[in-house]
Amino acid sequence: MARNLDTDSAGPRTLAIHAGERPDPATGASSPNIVMSSTFVTERPEGFSARELTEDSPFVYTRWANPTVRGLEEKVAALEGAESAAAFASGMAAAHAILLAELSSGDRLVLSDVSYAGIAELARDTLPRMGVEVVTVNMSDLAAVEAAVTKGTRLVFIDTPCNPLMRLTDIAAVARIAHAAGARLAIDSTFASPVATRPLEFGADYVMHSATKYLGGHGDAVGGVVCGRAELIRPLVSEAIVHFGGVMSPFNAWLIARGAATLPIRMRAHEETAMAVAKWLEADPRIARVVYPGLPSHPQHDLARRQMRNFSGMMTFRVRGGEAEGAEAAARMAARLKVIHHAVSLGHHRTLVCWMPTASLLETSFRLTGAGADAYRDWAGEGVFRLSIGLEDAADLIRDLDAVL
Repeated sequence: MARNLDTDSAGPRTLAIHAGERPDPATGASSPNIVMSSTFVTERPEGFSARELTEDSPFVYTRWANPTVRGLEEKVAALEGAESAAAFASGMAAAHAILLAELSSGDRLVLSDVSYAGIAELARDTLPRMGVEVVTVNMSDLAAVEAAVTKGTRLVFIDTPCNPLMRLTDIAAVARIAHAAGARLAIDSTFASPVATRPLEFGADYVMHSATKYLGGHGDAVGGVVCGRAELIRPLVSEAIVHFGGVMSPFNAWLIARGAATLPIRMRAHEETAMAVAKWLEADPRIARVVYPGLPSHPQHDLARRQMRNFSGMMTFRVRGGEAEGAEAAARMAARLKVIHHAVSLGHHRTLVCWMPTASLLETSFRLTGAGADAYRDWAGEGVFRLSIGLEDAADLIRDLDAVL
């Protein structure tokens, strides 16, 4: 029975199914088991410090390592083309792990000025309290990035496409800027998934995902994963997992791995349906703007074609009018949508939509003023609907939207 998969030669669909999984040596079970034990019997005495952990250490305690979680880590690492990966209790725990592993008092973080709200608020509220200098910049403006990434910069942290604007960052160009200054580059690639973009191939040092989204794909398990070189991931295990304790449940790891097995097939369906819906929205006179990387109208469509093998299922759109008209449309959606769920989150098999008013986000999460606020409004107006296309039939989604716009 056997068989370690050759991850260097296998295709993405094969990796999604087989990486990190082996037949059970005792029973021959084809599907992986869920190992829920919190502790493990060892053949010799083991140490009690994370500093004693090595790659060859046996399983001792699930907060340190667990077979089911390890399987998910191997699967995602294979999908990203990474040496190693570490799984966490949530995407925020994964982001927190990178930030606290890399940054100390006196260090400089250069962060995308528009990013996931939890990361934006952690960087703006918590890190300065710890003595970290935080600078935010529009990551689509390479001149601004180069000016912000000074020699004191320790980490550059971006997401592409960014949440919620769907604005892109040239990963290879920013990697060159970061490395020239002696900094490392971390990418939140949740919107793209490993099927669309593998940031390590463009020079990133870390790539993280909220595994709650596309990796799991079914909206029933919360988790996060960070991938990169083994020398970078190992400290995350000893510090962020063992000491901070943001460990993934083995049951959630099993659910996410089960979902990840169909990731390449799902992403193809997400993209196909998203393209149909985006084209319909763009032609509708009630819609002011659609932002989807797969549309030629996206201002960075050429960049999307260069660094995305799949345009994903994420888009935003604006209705005509201002915030009041957007809020009224959101109320209609919440009351009358039949197929689409008016809900937060994304990357699920169900289509999800939520209203994101500009004034609120600028004040709470992004705190942009002046030119930064103007640049945000150029993309978002007074508010956007973030639409995560699921796996339903495009005609049904269009019919649902048509009834509430």
